[in-house]
Amino acid sequence: MTDTKASILVVDDDASIRELLQEHLSRVGYEIHTAADGEQMRERLNAFPIELIVLDVMLPGDDGFTLCREVREHSQVPIIMLTASSDETDRVVGLEIGADDYLAKPFSSRELQARVKALLRRARFAKCENPRYILFDRWRLDTLTHELIDKDGQSTALSGADFALLQLFLSHPNQVLDRDTISGVTRGRESMPLDRVVDVAVSRLRQRLRDQGRNPKLIKTVRGAGYLLAATVSHGSD
Repeated sequence: MTDTKASILVVDDDASIRELLQEHLSRVGYEIHTAADGEQMRERLNAFPIELIVLDVMLPGDDGFTLCREVREHSQVPIIMLTASSDETDRVVGLEIGADDYLAKPFSSRELQARVKALLRRARFAKCENPRYILFDRWRLDTLTHELIDKDGQSTALSGADFALLQLFLSHPNQVLDRDTISGVTRGRESMPLDRVVDVAVSRLRQRLRDQGRNPKLIKTVRGAGYLLAATVSHGSD
């Protein structure tokens, strides 16, 4: 059973899959809402305090990628995307636009439950255990709103995956983090590491930090070893 009854939204146009996921996730204690398309998804999000979304890529009307982008404009709710394709491109695109994890169909109910549990645990830990602000370089990270604020006060909302990766670097400043460590935090301990996915996650975070170019100065590549955040980190409450 789950510690608390989290509210999860399953979005899939296949009624049999919606029913199957509702059965599996309800059995372990989650409150499940379902939607067949983007319109129903918006209705459920407005009506219920959803804590995690399981979102299929192939949907009638707005596809899963479009809906993921839409959600990320105003919310950092964790998103697991479902894809019928084994092509890594779909997975990378999903992570680039703000999804926190993905599963390729067919998948086991135990794997889905493990991914859901890991993401909910991570999201709740971020809300409860971290200092309000983490200061580094010319940036301030608001751990409550998941906003990255620059020295001029302009803010950028981070996706759940971007936030988790940045927190990992901030917890280990000036230390080399290998790909397995990064993959475990950004995609869950139960998933297999993929070099391409790790590189995309780091590249996306560099974009948020305006640390792009041939020689990034904040998140450095350590060839053959991993990545390193070159910054002094401190905490603040206001």
